[in-house]
Amino acid sequence: MSTDAIIIGGSFAGLAAATYLARARRRVRVIDAGRPRNRFAAASHGFLGHDGSDPRRILETARAQLLAYPTVEIIESQADARADGEGFAVTLADGEEIAARKLILAFGLRDELPDLPGVQERWGTSVLHCPYCHGIEFSDQPLGVLYRTAMSVHQASLITEWGPVTLFLNGATLIGEEAAELAARGVAVEPGPVDRLIGEGKNLSALALQDGRQIDLSALYVAPRSCLSSPLAERLGAEVEDGPMGPLILTDAGKMTRVPGLYAAGDIARAPHSVSWAVADGVTAGTSAHRALVFG
Repeated sequence: MSTDAIIIGGSFAGLAAATYLARARRRVRVIDAGRPRNRFAAASHGFLGHDGSDPRRILETARAQLLAYPTVEIIESQADARADGEGFAVTLADGEEIAARKLILAFGLRDELPDLPGVQERWGTSVLHCPYCHGIEFSDQPLGVLYRTAMSVHQASLITEWGPVTLFLNGATLIGEEAAELAARGVAVEPGPVDRLIGEGKNLSALALQDGRQIDLSALYVAPRSCLSSPLAERLGAEVEDGPMGPLILTDAGKMTRVPGLYAAGDIARAPHSVSWAVADGVTAGTSAHRALVFG
């Protein structure tokens, strides 16, 4: 079975790309494993017209709207892919193989959280990454940042816009310039090792240090190491570099990788990340792939 474009990943970037290809009357298949990166969050913030909406409901609406186009099919499956002549062959989990002229990767990232008791179960609720996405809800409450890299100093300095901040070094060491920056922004610094997070359910009330002290907190910001959730990009020959938050698939302005006909969109191909940027990148990839189908 042949199609104009296959999109691997059916979250915000993938569905946006599919929508624009469908509106160009192209035959599109979206293959989705059903594990969007922001599935842990109860609300998505900052996405125009949907501020505070459940991201799962946004995606459900988007899928329903997309399936109204007669040239679209959404397949729930894992997928593998390989170059095949001037196009690509995609193999589904059940062994079915689909040929496509263009392939868009939008499979998203997987966040690797610190191995610290209490982090995993609070991720997306009171353990967070982006203050623009989840910051104003904790306005003027005690906030923390867990040190991971030198960028954590910048993160702690920025988050003072939302409330009083403590940077937990967890055994790391600051250099003089970093200490001065934090002091200028009024950030408190706790150098000792962290023991665990404390709070009822997914809520956070305090952070316990290994010396026995507890620091009151309402939210803890963490910059996790993010990994590509599929090895397909490198397997297909796309160039991947190590970005500030993890691996990043390199693309041109039209979101095409160095492999002709292979595109990448969303968090896997940009930094920083947000739903709005993912949708915009999906639009770019979809329209770029369409123009390549017409003129390429």
